[in-house]
Amino acid sequence: MLGLAVALAFLALANGACAQACCAGASAMTPGRLELHETALVGMQVLASGAVGSYSEAGRFKAMPQGAAELEFRQDLFASARWFRRGQATLTVPLIESWRRSATTGTELGGGIGDVNVAVRYDALRNRESHLLPGIGVLAGVTLPTGRPPESVKLPLGSDATGVGAVQLSAGVALEQGFGDLLVSVSGLVAKRASRRISGVKSTLGTQLTAILGVAVAPSEVIAAAVVAAYTVEGDASIDDRVVPNTSSRRLRVSATLGLSPSDEWRLHAGLFLDPPLDSLGKNETAALGGTVGVIRSFL
Repeated sequence: MLGLAVALAFLALANGACAQACCAGASAMTPGRLELHETALVGMQVLASGAVGSYSEAGRFKAMPQGAAELEFRQDLFASARWFRRGQATLTVPLIESWRRSATTGTELGGGIGDVNVAVRYDALRNRESHLLPGIGVLAGVTLPTGRPPESVKLPLGSDATGVGAVQLSAGVALEQGFGDLLVSVSGLVAKRASRRISGVKSTLGTQLTAILGVAVAPSEVIAAAVVAAYTVEGDASIDDRVVPNTSSRRLRVSATLGLSPSDEWRLHAGLFLDPPLDSLGKNETAALGGTVGVIRSFL
């Protein structure tokens, strides 16, 4: 605590309101991220989305078929805590509900707990600490198969599937640079899922790569806005160590978020996101339009 207080005092003297504005911008892009003056936080983010279509294996976008619909509701419960002076760890527990309809099977509703995630971040170099280099954060995480995998569903349309069924390990690097009230962040992540057996057959999902570009502006300590684009590419899956062609996927998601901090202990945020329904931007994925709202209670 003493070391954190000294660091905060130094940042306040060196950067004034700009440092606080950049922290607010970073938390607008990543709600579970601790700001410089926080030691822990708990929060919940609620997501609602509807499918607008899907991308074929050739990358062509197709609107939802006549009589078909898909809605997803998700509640992410998360908690973050600081470790040492530059690190933080976040636990996320998702609750998922899906409503689906088709012209042949009718409607169904399923859900349950999703795959629990534990993520860590270590800021080797904070934003504005160097006149030459941007802030550098090292990222790592593990996702546990606590949700219901696709092969265990009981409903015809699979709305009760809530997980991928495999342990996932991820690692990455985040770079960020402040320019006055503006914060620019670039992140790269690689994720690998463990193999598993389904009816005696070894199945392995492809390696997943994600690039994230975010721009946030925080004109004051009370309000911040962010725009984020995330592009995810996943390689072909394999069965019994043999690659299955045309099982790779990709998706671009664009989001805009507004964050409010009515006090030092409370933060609110709301946003919209869209998977652009354009050819070549996706593959073997559903395109969705949705929104999020969240509330965070932090501890100084």
